[in-house]
Amino acid sequence: MNLHIETHGHGEIPVVILHGWAMHGGMMEPLCEVLADRCTLHVVDLPGHGYSRDSTLPLEPSACAEAIARMTPAAIWIGWSLGGLIAMTGAMELPHHVRGLGVIDGTPKFSRGEDWPHGSDPKLVRQLATDLETDYHGTLERFIALEAMGSRDPMAEVRHLRNLIFQRGEPNLRVLQEGIRILETADRRAGLANLAVPSAWIVGHRDRIVPPAAMAWSAEQSRGSYAEIAHAGHAPFFGYAGDVANALAPVLDSFR
Repeated sequence: MNLHIETHGHGEIPVVILHGWAMHGGMMEPLCEVLADRCTLHVVDLPGHGYSRDSTLPLEPSACAEAIARMTPAAIWIGWSLGGLIAMTGAMELPHHVRGLGVIDGTPKFSRGEDWPHGSDPKLVRQLATDLETDYHGTLERFIALEAMGSRDPMAEVRHLRNLIFQRGEPNLRVLQEGIRILETADRRAGLANLAVPSAWIVGHRDRIVPPAAMAWSAEQSRGSYAEIAHAGHAPFFGYAGDVANALAPVLDSFR
């Protein structure tokens, strides 16, 4: 299945790190650096992304979670954005393996609906899907700009993200389209009330992709901890990695 997983750090707590849509594991380096003394980090390139570009594994969250669990030790899973949805799925379906859950700017349901006021505009997802067909690079550029919105210095963050996104090659268009379908249809809300592992929910206060209210609701449903990073956007570990690590402490402290 050619799934690329790197190991960093030398701490006693095993952690699996999952990146977001169209990104790769290298994007998580700032968070990995601040956790390295305390944790041993298994940093995944999701199927179709980074060094896993040619992986035949589907991006579907349950399939991803099962494959990652087979390749990593029992651990705390920390996921950012789409990676958060996969981490949630692992915690719900494989609690014997996923011993704790950290979600960074991720949501159990991405699109807003009549029964879910805390989602993003469904038009955003549909527009991404349409744009991918006609302007692949331009779509990723616009998504980077959306991710950086709300950060303290959005132009600097756009430049930083632009420099990082293709460091491991271009993500696979087929898997990017699959990711869009997952964002359109996935709904893990019902499983949160029965979550059997400790959880931490962390969001940039200025996030323009995942509303902080979605994260607060998820924390309440799962009886987890909740933290907002005051001046951060959708990627709070850029510039605020220490704050994100501190917010993960309740889950890290729980590992046995």
